[in-house]
Amino acid sequence: MAFLQNQGARIYWDEQGSGDPILLIMGLGYPSYLWHRTRPAFNKRYRTIALDNRGTGQSDAPAGPYSIALMASDAAAALDAAGIERAHVFGLSMGGMIAQELALRHPAKVRSLVLGCTTPGGPREIRAEGNALAAAYSLQPMSAEERGAALAQAVYSKGHLARHPEIVAAMIEARRQRPIDPVALGHRMKALSAHDTYDRLPNISCPTLVITGKDDALISWENSRLLAERIPGATLEVLDPAGHCFWLERPEDARAAMVRFFRSINRE
Repeated sequence: MAFLQNQGARIYWDEQGSGDPILLIMGLGYPSYLWHRTRPAFNKRYRTIALDNRGTGQSDAPAGPYSIALMASDAAAALDAAGIERAHVFGLSMGGMIAQELALRHPAKVRSLVLGCTTPGGPREIRAEGNALAAAYSLQPMSAEERGAALAQAVYSKGHLARHPEIVAAMIEARRQRPIDPVALGHRMKALSAHDTYDRLPNISCPTLVITGKDDALISWENSRLLAERIPGATLEVLDPAGHCFWLERPEDARAAMVRFFRSINRE
């Protein structure tokens, strides 16, 4: 357990495993504990560094405004705190937006990029149908039951929830134990809505894997296609069926795609 100071906030970070470093950046609504199913497999051959984005988990929630660039600065500071000059970077959802900014603003720190269930943002973003984002991340007061159920419907595919109805109860309990701070959530939501890297994506020069679920109700999978088209040499992997939390629905397939990607870099 460790903390760093960066631009007015105390940021929590930790590290596990050994080997080539991978920086893990979580999304809008969760701190780094949600990597708990991913890290054990990676830790067998990689050194994983994870942080709680400002406003989540054990990190401070300073007054806004926040920006994706500011949170990319927090991520860069986590690498510095760990004594790592260059790492693979894996960002999910909002974490994928942060990872894009990290690669654009701190290219020397990024050996490769994995962008999961994310978007370039801006006017060219392809909006998902329905109101899953508004329902799951409402800034209005919500009970743990309301928030947990809405999140479950938003981040998992319908088929996966039908096969695993216990997920809803687990997410309700998670929200009971770790309620979302609506003020800090609002700061992150504003940062997310202002995100736009579309015109700058061709400046990303590191090897890039873009991966998503075909049934994503929060961020349309077609945004991953846009990212892969705009980033030179990027590879696109679409898991079908899978929802926003593809790495939890299809852990073996997601992990296999990333291991293939990392191994291809090591062969270069």
